[in-house]
Order: sequence, then structure tokens, then C-alpha cells
Amino acid sequence: MKNEMKLTSSYIQLNDVRFHAFHGVLPQEKSVGSDFVVNLRLGYDISSAMESDNVMETLNYSQVYEAVKEEITIPSNLLEHVAGRIAKSLHTLFPDITSIDLELTKLNPPMGADGCSASVEIHLINDKTQ
Repeated sequence: MKNEMKLTSSYIQLNDVRFHAFHGVLPQEKSVGSDFVVNLRLGYDISSAMESDNVMETLNYSQVYEAVKEEITIPSNLLEHVAGRIAKSLHTLFPDITSIDLELTKLNPPMGADGCSASVEIHLINDKTQ
């Protein structure tokens, strides 16, 4: 009997990806913009790609990046709105994603305090794939 390990979960991640965008409620944020950082962990079955070495059998992180970039360049008042749009776009474009863990951080937010960032973090699961 062959003793093999079984893949129980797998993820594709984008880490500390920086963007300059125009999100916020203050006029200055809409005209000057701010720097944002995205951390993204997507649940995705990579078992076929582990065997085949074929990019067509996995979630292409370059395509994921382009989807995030497209959404983050659309100005919004709230980080929550941007995070929701990114998640909705990823779910639509890549329906086999089983989960989305997304952290969206605004660096140097204008909040009248000595702080380096403000973030929203969301965790979503795709009930159809569970």
C-alpha cells in the first residue's frame, strides 16, 4: 500500500502589494490620494497544478493582481466599500475560490493621531464550494 499525504487545504496569496489610490471622505484624500497595501489569501484547490506544473490548472496570481488593481483604482469613500468590491470581483472572475481573506490598509491616514495605518479585514467563504 502506497503511503501518500492528502492535501487538505491550499491557498494563493498576494502579500504587501502597494497601490496609490484616491479613497477617503476628505477632499484632500480624493485629490492627492494615499498609499494602500493589500494582503490577500485565497482558498483554492491547487492539487492538479501540484502534479501537472501547468498554470492553467491553478489560480494565476498575475490575473488576481490585475483584478485587485482594477477595483482599487476606482475611488470610494470607505475602505469597507473597496474591500467589498475587490472580493465581489474575485468571486465573479474566479468562482472556484473557496475563501477570501483580505486586508486593505491605508498608510498614513488623516485621523489626527500619531499612527501609521488604518485597515479593514474581511473573511469570506464560498458556500457553493464547501
